[in-house]
Amino acid sequence: MEVWVFGLAALVILLIVVNIFSLSLKLLWNGIVGMVLLWLFNLVGGIAGLHLEIGAVSALVAGFFGIPGVILLLLYQLMGH
Repeated sequence: MEVWVFGLAALVILLIVVNIFSLSLKLLWNGIVGMVLLWLFNLVGGIAGLHLEIGAVSALVAGFFGIPGVILLLLYQLMGH
């Protein structure tokens, strides 16, 4: 009976650890995708003189929201911030 309880507790702890790492890996992946989107925008936008900084926050915004996030960052920059 005690082995069953310890096994269940180990399973719960394993699920918690997997969820924690899953969230951090998802944020890392979104940040990488955001950096690629910003790089592509800077590559294409450089023709028109548009440039967005590639930083941690802007990469996460672009990665989380995708193309609308890049547009949001561009509008934020054009408003003078």
